[in-house]
Amino acid sequence: MNSKIVSLLNEQINKEFYSAYLYLDMAIYYEQLDLDGYANYYTIQAQEERDHALLFMKYMQSNGLKVTLEAIGKPDKEFSSVLGPLEIAAEHERYVTSLIHNIYREAQADGDYRTMKFLGWFVDEQMEEEESADKMISQYRLFGQDPRGLYLLNQEYAGRVYTAPSLTL
Repeated sequence: MNSKIVSLLNEQINKEFYSAYLYLDMAIYYEQLDLDGYANYYTIQAQEERDHALLFMKYMQSNGLKVTLEAIGKPDKEFSSVLGPLEIAAEHERYVTSLIHNIYREAQADGDYRTMKFLGWFVDEQMEEEESADKMISQYRLFGQDPRGLYLLNQEYAGRVYTAPSLTL
């Protein structure tokens, strides 16, 4: 496999672990506001991101590639409102999408069909992630500024349950 693709895959592992840290930071913020539903949503989001990192690791190992773990950066975002983390999450998901697309482009240019097939799942996943993030912002803007609406949204997010990704390698 092309050494640039290997490097990008290793970098993606780190980015996925960073995403998990970022979402845990958001969960902590919401917990401090007594919004346990939002905290639950982002705790589960952190689990998903960790699992994404593990999927990249497993893919690399399945292909005989060396996995190199790097230090995970401390989340560097400040939150000052209920809406703040939602907007940061949407921006972050668009960033992760751009990273996945970049790896896909490299794989396509190199004729690395196996990596393209693997990344296809992540392309679909990122579309879903962006849609969910944008929907949370829309719902908050429509209903969340009213205390009763915020309560109902918080209750809805409290009901989210973790489902492990179903990508087979």
